[in-house]
Amino acid sequence: MAGAAIIVSLQQLKSLLGITHFTQQMGLVPVLTSVFHNTHEWSWQTILMGVCFLVFLLVARYVSMRRPKLFWISAGAPLVSVILSTLLVFAFKAQRHGISTIGKLQEGLNPSSWNMLQFQGSHLGLVIRTGLVTGIISLTEGIAVGRTFAALKNYQVDGNKEMMAIGLMNIIGSSTSCYVTTGAFSRSAVNHNAGAKTAVSNIIMSVTVMVTLLFLMPLFQYTPNLVLGAIIVTAVVGLIDIPAAYLIWKIDKYDFIVLLCAFFGVIFISVQIGLAIAVGISVFKILLQVTRPKTAILGNIAGTDIYRNIHHYKEAIMVPGFIILSIEAPINFANTTYLKERILRWIEEYEAQEDAKKQASSHFVILDLTAVSAIDTTGVSLFMDLKKTMENRGIELVLVNPVGEVIEKLQRADDARNIMKAETLYLSVGEAVAALSSTIKGQSSSQV
Repeated sequence: MAGAAIIVSLQQLKSLLGITHFTQQMGLVPVLTSVFHNTHEWSWQTILMGVCFLVFLLVARYVSMRRPKLFWISAGAPLVSVILSTLLVFAFKAQRHGISTIGKLQEGLNPSSWNMLQFQGSHLGLVIRTGLVTGIISLTEGIAVGRTFAALKNYQVDGNKEMMAIGLMNIIGSSTSCYVTTGAFSRSAVNHNAGAKTAVSNIIMSVTVMVTLLFLMPLFQYTPNLVLGAIIVTAVVGLIDIPAAYLIWKIDKYDFIVLLCAFFGVIFISVQIGLAIAVGISVFKILLQVTRPKTAILGNIAGTDIYRNIHHYKEAIMVPGFIILSIEAPINFANTTYLKERILRWIEEYEAQEDAKKQASSHFVILDLTAVSAIDTTGVSLFMDLKKTMENRGIELVLVNPVGEVIEKLQRADDARNIMKAETLYLSVGEAVAALSSTIKGQSSSQV
């Protein structure tokens, strides 16, 4: 959103500087190259007038933000700017001094075009492919922009309704010589900045545009392009939310990397590529979380029956003779190899520490499956392999609190009967440790 706001703002430099030959590309480098390669086209009259109206609009926006009761100042500032700039240009003949204006516009509504539609011919395939790509981009942009402003105003956007609305408007627009209908970023920002609350604003805007096309077009002949650029810059500059970026940095550094990739991708390449890069990195993060799920070694908090991650709770202490591990993700074919290697590595590290302390090695490995919401066939095989590997080491595998789906799939596996025995299945870690500790003490007493 911030990257798109900057790109839209940079595009307005053409109007604010009075440049005639300006690039059609959206990237930061082409825009700045075009700006500084055409310094001879800069008009100081345009710059002065543009900066004045830009400052006026920004001050009006600032006042409305600081005092919400004065919202009408920000809402009316664009209209006042258009009227005032038009009068100034007309009174001082400013277009003769290098200030470009909209110029003479054709009056009347768009002519009907339904009779010009063709559904056959050599270009039909190309039109269908172009329409499909255009429709996807239009829908993506419309929903993305809608959700952006929905987040700002705390309401929900229904993607299905957006799709039907955009599709219906494009079908109707195809019969009335309209451009492709979408939720344009700059126009939505202007509407939002004007204080629009509901869809009634679009109806009022449509009626206003129709009246303008029919009766008011000659009045815009002297409206300078610079004031339109200033209005758009004022509207989109509020969408650059630096505190939100800082909050993301504090919460999740990986998400901040995604933010930077999206931001720089949009600025230096395009909005579509920037979004694609951000989505790709986000998907990679999800795949990484699936293939390398979080696991933790648990310890007991003294004086309680509570077991927590020893790396998060300093007061948590490992119970002698037990390796208590928590798996915090569904178990499937994508992560079984990693989980097996991770669990066996933990066992080896623990036994090495116990040998160094000359204490008894572990007797039990307890797997807390509370957070394991699902398991597949490969996951069931994981428990079989762990069971055999640990038996060879003289260690018993114990499962704690597996959910319904996990229990059902383990029961369906014929080879899992040894795992599902009552003495190796418990509802809580505390219950398992209490029951198995008594077993260890009984074995010690019998050996004595």
